[in-house]
Amino acid sequence: MTLDDLYATITARKNADPSSSWTAQLLAKGPEKCAEKFGEEAIEAIIEAVKNDKPALTSEAADVLYHLLVMLASRDVPLSDVLDELARRQSKSGIAEKAAR
Repeated sequence: MTLDDLYATITARKNADPSSSWTAQLLAKGPEKCAEKFGEEAIEAIIEAVKNDKPALTSEAADVLYHLLVMLASRDVPLSDVLDELARRQSKSGIAEKAAR
């Protein structure tokens, strides 16, 4: 499964019955809840990285990616827009890109 596939599944569940899936339940709670859940998962990933627990970090990283995509979908931000932004930045050095912000 690619991130594109996962994002397509998430967006397909945007209007689904909340009792039908965790994704539909989360999206039904609104963008703020989606953002909160993303933040929780990011903190859990940080903790596992600091502990150097690679299996746990791998699991938490998957949660972070999933919840990032849910948060994007909750605000109607296409994954393709994020990937386009990454491609745009790739043509500059990181230092030059940060200075331009």
